[in-house]
Amino acid sequence: MLPFKLWVDADALPKILREIILRASDRYQLDITFVANQPIGIRTSTRIHFLQVLAGADQADQEIVDRMQSNDIVITQDIPLAALVIEKGGIALHPRGEVFTVANIKARLHLRDFMDTLRGAGVQTGGPPPISERDKREFSSSLDQTILKQKRKLNAL
Repeated sequence: MLPFKLWVDADALPKILREIILRASDRYQLDITFVANQPIGIRTSTRIHFLQVLAGADQADQEIVDRMQSNDIVITQDIPLAALVIEKGGIALHPRGEVFTVANIKARLHLRDFMDTLRGAGVQTGGPPPISERDKREFSSSLDQTILKQKRKLNAL
């Protein structure tokens, strides 16, 4: 087992990415916990866990932040959660493959707040496009690179 875990903010995770995450668990013998406020239909095992939280805004996010350790990897498209993960010493990975960092998270938070303001004023901003084949490849590659980087970093200690 690796000395870090993978946490998945599963409430908004596109289903098409679950299999990529499960294959990564098998490939790297990595513990994974999917966190959501409703069942998501994954197979559990000694390495793959599902944690159901109460319904409500940010319940899954708070549970992840409370339970994760520094060096853990969190898959989320929630920008405030990503900021908390980084603050706690973890790595936040977007389902389209972007790694959130100290260098880019503030800009992402500002953009998110700006978009919220627009939506609050009644502007139709639209949502993200569906996950494409390219997005799946980018995510898979980024997940592998992130896991390997953490593995090398922690083995060097």
